Amino acid sequence: MATQKHIIPHYQEINDFLQSFSSGYNTRDPHLYCLRLNENMPAMQQYKPPFKKDFYFIALVNNAGKTKITYDTTSVTDLNAFLVFQSPGLVYSFFRDNKASGYLFYFKKECFSFFKPEFESEFPFFDLLHTNFFRLNQSRFTEFAPLFEDVQSTYEKTEGRHAAATLKLLALLYQVKDFAAAFNQWEDGFASPQQTLLKKFIQLVNNYYLEKRTIEEYADLLFITPNHLSQAVKTASGKNALSFINERIMTEAKSLIRFTGFDMAQIAWQLNFSDPANFGKFFKRHAGQTPLAYRKAQTGK
Repeated sequence: MATQKHIIPHYQEINDFLQSFSSGYNTRDPHLYCLRLNENMPAMQQYKPPFKKDFYFIALVNNAGKTKITYDTTSVTDLNAFLVFQSPGLVYSFFRDNKASGYLFYFKKECFSFFKPEFESEFPFFDLLHTNFFRLNQSRFTEFAPLFEDVQSTYEKTEGRHAAATLKLLALLYQVKDFAAAFNQWEDGFASPQQTLLKKFIQLVNNYYLEKRTIEEYADLLFITPNHLSQAVKTASGKNALSFINERIMTEAKSLIRFTGFDMAQIAWQLNFSDPANFGKFFKRHAGQTPLAYRKAQTGK
């Protein structure tokens, strides 16, 4: 297949990400940035389309109002307070209500170069497969807010020398660890093993559909056999596993055809097909019409 080009922006550095949605926000420390979220921040973009980043993210937000968060394949709105943990490489998008307040922390693992345990093993709420999102009631927000404030105020006082803020952040991660573990254990108690595996599979498809197109590749990521994955997905959903991959590709293809001016060769390349002919055959097989016919039917052009 052709060399992949990311349609979704992928930010490797924290400052590159900050400059993409704000005016004047930056950090002299390439490994850590802590932002206090206040009401009516005109320099900060309200809407950020889907993106990926090569660093960790944790946020505690209150008075979220009309804020809308999209992560992995999930969209949530009608929020009051929430807590988010996200590992590098996952898809995220947001619309921010101007009344929202709280804390946004971005950091790289290099912050904790002194930390001997394996980071994701020690803090499993930073899941490489999906974003951990928790709705909070007001009492829970009030419980967590001083912990975040301690990190934020230390960060603001140290003017680029953030060793103390890093230690405070590490302490914060340990303090929220039990809450996240208890919540996930409660949630998992309502899902069968097949449903849990299906959820992980769909999350992986959402992240890797441009590069991985076979059941074998996803089974390798999940450390199971292709047959085990296929049977579990069929049991939990009634559909075969390959259909989830194809449907994700088709969703992206239809969006590109409808909402961009790309020609079919460009779209084929964006979707990592070897050539336009293969893309055309794939699209017609799943949509019952050619990409050009679909565009004309949807846009009249």
